[in-house]
Amino acid sequence: MKNRPKLSLSAELAGRKEAHIDLAARAQTGVSDVDGRFNYEPLFFTHPDPETTWPVKFLGHNLEAPIWISSMTGGTEFAKKINHNLAWLCGKYKLGMGLGSCRSLLHSDDTLDDFNVRSSLGDQPFFANLGMAQVEELVVQNKIDTIHEVVRKLEATGLIIHLNPLQEWFQPEGDRYTISPLETLKRFLDHCSYPVIVKEVGQGLGPRSLKALLELPLKGIEFGAFGGTNFSLLENMRSQKNLIKEPFIQVGHTAHEMVSFLNALPVHGQEFIISGGIKNVLDGFELKSTLKAPCVIGMAAAFLTPAIEGQETLEKYFLSLRESLLVARGILEVKGDQ
Repeated sequence: MKNRPKLSLSAELAGRKEAHIDLAARAQTGVSDVDGRFNYEPLFFTHPDPETTWPVKFLGHNLEAPIWISSMTGGTEFAKKINHNLAWLCGKYKLGMGLGSCRSLLHSDDTLDDFNVRSSLGDQPFFANLGMAQVEELVVQNKIDTIHEVVRKLEATGLIIHLNPLQEWFQPEGDRYTISPLETLKRFLDHCSYPVIVKEVGQGLGPRSLKALLELPLKGIEFGAFGGTNFSLLENMRSQKNLIKEPFIQVGHTAHEMVSFLNALPVHGQEFIISGGIKNVLDGFELKSTLKAPCVIGMAAAFLTPAIEGQETLEKYFLSLRESLLVARGILEVKGDQ
């Protein structure tokens, strides 16, 4: 099949103008549609080159964009493909990544290939992941070395501990905390030499919890704020709906609230992954610009479909995301942040 003839510049321009005329009536916005979070400053902007990066220092590592691929999956049919594709992206573009729950590795190596992606990541930050309930159980049993062995086996930078009391409560087969997560963390950290991050799983953290976490020798905190995937809702949907428990699904804190809490608290060297309820690039840009501490934008669900489709789709998605962040940095200022 022959290539279509290339249009002359005048024909191309004429076609573009015809399209503008045709679409103009449908491309109307009202005053109420404006995104009022930003000052738009086009006078100081140049379009980013495709190779331009946004380098940041995070968790002692150099990242080429302020993006963290948040914990997703493991031990399922697609887990191996998803995790290996995500690790490939992180290795190629110097990003950081957290694994989904590695609970199965506490008992056997049957699912090790789902998680064993260090070779694709190179030296980029890469964190194993366990639930607070599993950490509590092993702390109480004096079997903390079992956790250390999982981190060692995966050649992980450190460990993410996910905090999910409401999810466990909603889940019919869920675990129950017998001591407070704060006590579990204190006891675990006394016997831990690698970096630890604590994250919530969709309802965020209130000011008292954040203050207590900031007083621990943690490397970081991931928001897991209200507004994204809500695992309490998910568990209520997958089981017989419990109408008495149902109101608890709506409690929590948004990422905006958590940024406000943290900006009012003393931070002792911790770094932050802003995640939960980030629906688009501008949400992430606003929150990163507002938090007065080292931080990156954590995303999970948005990477899931591209990771399943394959490396080409995943790379295309990431490059568009990175370019959009660079445009936001160059042309927008968060109001009140100058």
